[in-house]
Amino acid sequence: MEKSVTVRAPVNIAVIKYWGKSDENQIFPINSSLSATLNMDQLCTTTTIASSPKFTQDSIVLNGKPDNIQSKRLQNCLSTIKSLALKHQTVPQSFISQKILITTSNNFPTAAGLASSASGFAALTFALAKLYNLDVNSKTTDLSQIARIGSGSACRSLSGGFVQWHKPNASLGVVSNATQVFEHTHWPELIILICIVNDKQKETSSTVGMRRSTDTSDLIVLRDLVTQKRIERITRAIKEKDLPAFAEVTMKDSNQFHAVCLDSYPPIKYMNETSWEVIKMVHKYNDSKNAVKVGYTFDAGPNAVLFLERKDFPDFLKCLLWFFPENNNNNKVAKEKTVYVQGGEKQLVEQVRKEQLQEVKMEGMKRQEGVLRSILVTSLGRGPEEVLVSQDGKGSKL
Repeated sequence: MEKSVTVRAPVNIAVIKYWGKSDENQIFPINSSLSATLNMDQLCTTTTIASSPKFTQDSIVLNGKPDNIQSKRLQNCLSTIKSLALKHQTVPQSFISQKILITTSNNFPTAAGLASSASGFAALTFALAKLYNLDVNSKTTDLSQIARIGSGSACRSLSGGFVQWHKPNASLGVVSNATQVFEHTHWPELIILICIVNDKQKETSSTVGMRRSTDTSDLIVLRDLVTQKRIERITRAIKEKDLPAFAEVTMKDSNQFHAVCLDSYPPIKYMNETSWEVIKMVHKYNDSKNAVKVGYTFDAGPNAVLFLERKDFPDFLKCLLWFFPENNNNNKVAKEKTVYVQGGEKQLVEQVRKEQLQEVKMEGMKRQEGVLRSILVTSLGRGPEEVLVSQDGKGSKL
C-alpha cells in the first residue's frame, strides 16, 4: 500500500515567551505562554510524508538536504503517532510497518530565530496523523501534546489565531497542551511586521539556551511569578482589541525574556545592535504620537516582530523605511534583487513606496542603510492544513 500526504503548518510568535523546561524529557514548560499564529502565505513549513513497501529505510530531506531521521524528538513523534494508529486500528498494521520518506522545507530562514522548529514539528505531527488516518481534531488524539515532545512551541502552531500553551498542573488536572484563545479572524485590523536582521543560524540554539538559563539564571524563577498575570492582561487586551495594552505587555515580556538570557552564565546574546536600534525607533515613534501605536517582540534571535493596526501601518512604514532603508548598492550587483518589503498588504505597501519619503527626525536616531535584509508584512493566520499537490507540483488547500 502506497500513500503520500502533504501539509503546511504555520510559524507562531510568542507574545508571552516560553523559556525553560521543568521536565526535559516530557518538554514541560516552566511557565505558560501565549502566541500569535502567522499567516502561512508568508511563513510556513511544507511537509510531504510518503509511505511505500518499496522503501528500505526511513529517511528525511530538509530544505533539499538529507537530515537525521534518528533524531530522538522526531522518533518520539513518529512512534507516538504509530502507537495511536495501532491502538485505534485506523490503518492496517502492515502499513504502519512500512518505511517512510519525509520531505520538508521552509519558505523562510531556518534556525534564524523565526520558530522554524515550531512549524516544522507541527507540520510533521499533522502530516503523520493524516498519513495514518487519525482524527486531527480529536481530544483523544490531542496533537498538541505530540508536537510538544518534538519541539515545545510546536504545540502552539497546531491552531490559528492566538494560542496558549499551558504549563502542567497536576493538582488542577491541567496537562501541558495548547488551546486556541481567539480565532485568526478575531482581530483583522492587526498587522505584523518582521524585520529580518540576520538570516544566519544563531550561535546558541534555543534548546542549549534554555538549559543554560534554567541551570544558571536567578531571574528565570521570577518568570513563572509574572507570566500568568501577563497572560490574563494580554488575553483581555486581545479580546478588547486594545493595541496599546497588548503592545505594552508584549514589549515588557520580550525585554524580560532577553534579560533572563543575559542573566545566564555564560550570558546568551540573541539581539544585536540593529535589534536595539529598532527597539529605540519603536519607542521614539510611540512618544511622537503620544500613544502606543506599535509593539515589538524578539524571540531567540535578532529579528524584530512588530505589531500595529492597519490604520497606522502606512505612516509607520514610512518611518521604518526612512531610518532603515535598503542597501541599493548591494541590489545592483546581486544576481537576483531581493524585494525589500515582502508579503501581504501589497496595496498599502505600494502606496507608501510610490510616495517620496520625507525626512523623519527623531532625537538620537540616524539612518542606517542596509542593516535590515528585508521587511516581511504578514497577519494572523490559520492552523495547519492538508494540501492537494497536482502533477505540476503546485498545491492547493483541500
